[in-house]
Amino acid sequence: MLLIKNGTVNTITQGIQKIGILIKDKKIVAMGENVEEQLDSETEELEIIDAEGNFIYPGFIDAHTHLGLWEDGMGVEGADGNEETDPITPHLNVIDGINPMDRTFKEAYEGGITAVCTTPGSANVMGGQAAAIKTYGRRIDKMVIKNPVASKVAFGENPKSCYGSNEDTPQTRMAIAALLRENLRKGEEYLYDLKCAEEDEDIDKPEYDIKLESLIPVLKKEIPLKAHAHRADDMFTAIRIAQEFDLKLTIDHCTEGHMIVEELLEEDYPLIVGPSLSERSKIELRNLTFETAGILSNAGKDICLMTDHPVIPLQYLPICAGLAVKYGMKQEKALESITINPAKVLGIEDRVGSIEVGKDADIVIFNPKKTYQIDKNNFASKGRNTPFDGRTVTGEVEYTICGGKMIYEKEMTGEKAWSTNLSVTFKKPMHQSL
Repeated sequence: MLLIKNGTVNTITQGIQKIGILIKDKKIVAMGENVEEQLDSETEELEIIDAEGNFIYPGFIDAHTHLGLWEDGMGVEGADGNEETDPITPHLNVIDGINPMDRTFKEAYEGGITAVCTTPGSANVMGGQAAAIKTYGRRIDKMVIKNPVASKVAFGENPKSCYGSNEDTPQTRMAIAALLRENLRKGEEYLYDLKCAEEDEDIDKPEYDIKLESLIPVLKKEIPLKAHAHRADDMFTAIRIAQEFDLKLTIDHCTEGHMIVEELLEEDYPLIVGPSLSERSKIELRNLTFETAGILSNAGKDICLMTDHPVIPLQYLPICAGLAVKYGMKQEKALESITINPAKVLGIEDRVGSIEVGKDADIVIFNPKKTYQIDKNNFASKGRNTPFDGRTVTGEVEYTICGGKMIYEKEMTGEKAWSTNLSVTFKKPMHQSL
């Protein structure tokens, strides 16, 4: 068992509290001011973190990455995110391409990121199935939170440049939309034929088609289309097609979202904004700005921020949130954009995204480098805190806990070896020591 005590806990969903957190069997089992009183005398071992002076958050979540699909420093050998032989590959699944041994997983959880959505790339019109995974582990099967969480589709320059340059289809945005419609319609017919065969034994099942089979969760609205779209017109095409087929949809990148605020407010599709900490490397990024997230959030949209790792290294997700605050996003909304909002969008909020009893014990403990100055313009009430001040991250990660396991502890020597940050193991009788 693990007890975290004396820290300032930002639960995200239940306010900020000075409480203890008790962890057992990978889950948060109790929270409260005197949580140690819930321990029974049969407890043989208890590890304690005294987090006095530190801030505690749920593990951070990135709603759009390619973690493990483009390995660090590997080039072509480690590039497994785009199958550039066919623009329609909805049947591919990221867990068959992810390498958890890539060192960027370690860099991610050292930065407090404990869960991500890893998605195929955007070379193909239909790229494959995305999965929500933990950032700690050796075997991807044991790291999966939910699979699939979405089906990747892409609009604009990427599929055009991948296939158009070879005189293959699609060469235009019209062809991208037509390919999507064609295959979604085939999927509807395939699903209809399956239902008919189930209801009438005299009707033969359609011949198995792995591509169309993979579209069934999309057509049943169990998972959304995850639409790569930077330009405003591409976002509207994604919405148009989703409405034609009555599908769930997330708009990923949303680079020109600040230019079409009123139109996006009319719709109820989640927005995943970024990567903003990057160059304007192509035409459809010419309106890239850190202001997008704040403009959309201040207008009433719940926003997720993303790094698009490896475009931006995943460990810099909190820095992206800090820069979003600098350019107008409210601090608490920025924190939600890398915790509970992505958890909801990915359909994993029952396990991660906030600190609550019953959820996975994914927790990051920050040691602030300086005293927080509460900005009355950015907070509804005093006592709230975030790990960034609108310019950068204002602290450093002392501990990262994933699934109840201490997976990162900052090395502390000399003056930094504060007794308040030391982890201590007590064996029974231990109640008097708490």
